[in-house]
Amino acid sequence: MPCALFCQDAKTGKAYPTGADVWKHAARNGLLVDAAPNPDESTPKRILDNDCTVHPCEPDPKEKHDPGATDIELPVSS
Repeated sequence: MPCALFCQDAKTGKAYPTGADVWKHAARNGLLVDAAPNPDESTPKRILDNDCTVHPCEPDPKEKHDPGATDIELPVSS
C-alpha cells in the first residue's frame, strides 16, 4: 500500500510504494533524529523529526506530460 510522510496530519510529499521507502527518503533528506534510548536499550532509536509520521495514503495521480509543452522560451531566429 502506498505511504507518505505526514507532519501535523498534512501530507508533506509524494506517495511511495511502501512505508520502508518513505523511511529511506526521510533518512536521505536528514529528517531522522536520535531519540534517547530506553533504559533497557543500549543505542538511541532513530525517529522522524518534527512530529512527522508515516501513514498509508492514496497513490499520487499520474502526471500527464505534454510533449509539445515547454516552460522555457526559445529565441526566435529571423
